[in-house]
Amino acid sequence: METTKTHVVHGGTLRYLKHDSATTGTPMTLSVFVPPGEGPFPVVIWLSGLTCTEDNFTTKAGAYRAAAEHGLIVVAPDTSPRGDGVADDPAYDLGQGAGFYLDATQAPWAPHFRMESYVTGELIDLIDAQFPTTGARSILGHSMGGHGALTLALNHPELFQSVSAFAPISSPTRCPWGEKAFTAYLGSDDVAAWNRHDAARLIEAGAARGVYDDILIDQGDADSFLTDQLKPDLLKAAAEASGQKITIRMQPGYDHSYFFMTSFIDDHLAFHAARLKGPQ
Repeated sequence: METTKTHVVHGGTLRYLKHDSATTGTPMTLSVFVPPGEGPFPVVIWLSGLTCTEDNFTTKAGAYRAAAEHGLIVVAPDTSPRGDGVADDPAYDLGQGAGFYLDATQAPWAPHFRMESYVTGELIDLIDAQFPTTGARSILGHSMGGHGALTLALNHPELFQSVSAFAPISSPTRCPWGEKAFTAYLGSDDVAAWNRHDAARLIEAGAARGVYDDILIDQGDADSFLTDQLKPDLLKAAAEASGQKITIRMQPGYDHSYFFMTSFIDDHLAFHAARLKGPQ
């Protein structure tokens, strides 16, 4: 990976990086914060939402003070492949900036939109090879990235010690954002196959039971997307049906912006640090 920028923050080092991805067939960008000290350190992977790059979380979340205190490497990749030869759509909720953390099977998306394989394979391998990691990691995200964090953790439990989310798209098979993206990326011939990328349906089927002791969700009650797109009540119902513990905190007055995330990011990093530094 090539380092494009470096900053010292809270005693640690923040790097912006890029590399040519064998998984997506495109250049990919990310940021990596390494806390002060020699390490090795556990890793937290952050997944951002629609329209975001690696820069939104890096500059707005205010995560690095707590990450330094807990001794956590924090990785924030871009949300999709990008470039002139990469399929795109004029709408903000499809195409570049809207990868939905799955592997597309349909044209014209399939050649490059392979974000599930990228995050759970190539990205993890690169971080473990090039930074002082313990090999333990957790995952969290916001909105589309909250959906990604939940579904990747539920589908790849061997990779992640814990998972949390801010305002996740709880059930993409039952909201306009998800229905549009899944139709484009996965096709409509086998709608049942969509369930693998739906956190509420996965939890209802028992995917988290015996794997994650708790899943932390923060949701603002003034979020303009709450009712139509995010639907946390579907996660709550799935948890009750399957006997899975999920802590869903409805935060009064908070919206969908990074002002919400920066208010509670310390809680999420503490949640993951407790699980990453426990018995492995």
